[in-house]
Amino acid sequence: GDDNSGRKVITFSCCRMPPSHQLNHTRLMEYLKYTLDQYVENDYTVVYFHYGLKSLNKPSLKWLQTAYKEFDRNCSYSILPPLVFNSLLTISFSFPRYKKNLKALYVVHPTNFIKILWNIFKPLISHKFGKKITYLNCLSDLGEHLKYDQLNIPQEVIRHDENLRRKQKGKLPPVVKVPPPRPPLPTQQFGVSLQYIKDKNKGKLIPPVMKETVSYLKSKGLQVEGLFRRSANIQTIKDVQKLYNQGKSVNFDDYHDIHIPAVILKTFLRELPQPLLTFDCYNHILGITSVESCLRVTRCKQIIEGLPEHNYAVLKYLICFLHMVSQESIYNRMTASSLACVFGLNLIWPSKGTASLSALVPLNLFTELLIDFYVNIFNSRTVPGE
Repeated sequence: GDDNSGRKVITFSCCRMPPSHQLNHTRLMEYLKYTLDQYVENDYTVVYFHYGLKSLNKPSLKWLQTAYKEFDRNCSYSILPPLVFNSLLTISFSFPRYKKNLKALYVVHPTNFIKILWNIFKPLISHKFGKKITYLNCLSDLGEHLKYDQLNIPQEVIRHDENLRRKQKGKLPPVVKVPPPRPPLPTQQFGVSLQYIKDKNKGKLIPPVMKETVSYLKSKGLQVEGLFRRSANIQTIKDVQKLYNQGKSVNFDDYHDIHIPAVILKTFLRELPQPLLTFDCYNHILGITSVESCLRVTRCKQIIEGLPEHNYAVLKYLICFLHMVSQESIYNRMTASSLACVFGLNLIWPSKGTASLSALVPLNLFTELLIDFYVNIFNSRTVPGE
């Protein structure tokens, strides 16, 4: 899932940890590193569900020390002793590689022991990193920061949360009737279909918000290091979205932050009711890794040529721009592979639930091929108005 700033979310559930004597700690280490390494180059968020960590499944001191050394191998200093939170999770974020782009660490259902440990070691931790950690006593608090219904939260955690609320209030709060959603504004840009935007904009295929952000970034952002990797102020993003939805003009020069139009572009794609590459293409895209390397570009072309005309036109416009960004990677350090990691799940996601970890490889590979081989893939189908 994503948080309210569009950053990818990694979850860690202690209740899923098997008994220590049954756990292959070497494989756990490899899995943690594999998962983190897919996201640490971009801004990301971590949700740590502490419930379920017991003496039976708590990692041993010896293994935590081994893990600490493993993550510290390429670092010149250490910050946090290896027993904080009794988990490798916090150890991982105590070193430059893993903490640099970590923007928030939410600890859900913390125990008093965790809070005491944190206070003991707080003087040893940088103030900047300490500000990223937030304790949340219940799942409803988590909802203020991200759409937690996107997350695969274990049933054990949900039941524990319900029990806590019963104890605190004696009974669960009454169900509040949610009013029906308001119809979108005629000028709405976010959260509505491409067809809706087209119908309200005199039949133009490229949504205004996409055209304006891409044009601005083409003129002023192509050589900005880390373009699309950085987040922006949440309130500013909401304000810009509101302006677009109200049909008002947006001058990105007023914000003095090149990452604002970049985040707005990603947010627009992510809030489409159906992904730009459509739900129908999801399984076809997952199969790209089973295609021989020499035939993958051809397969990509076959898949996107099956898109509706409008989706194809918008996709072509976007990928043309991302191809331009990748051509400036010597300056912006955003190769086709880097851009694919950022845009993959903004272009395609499953119709139910969220993409699994195993799905990230084919989804990102497909996106990377689109960007790298833009000219070959989009050269046979014309778009109205070109």
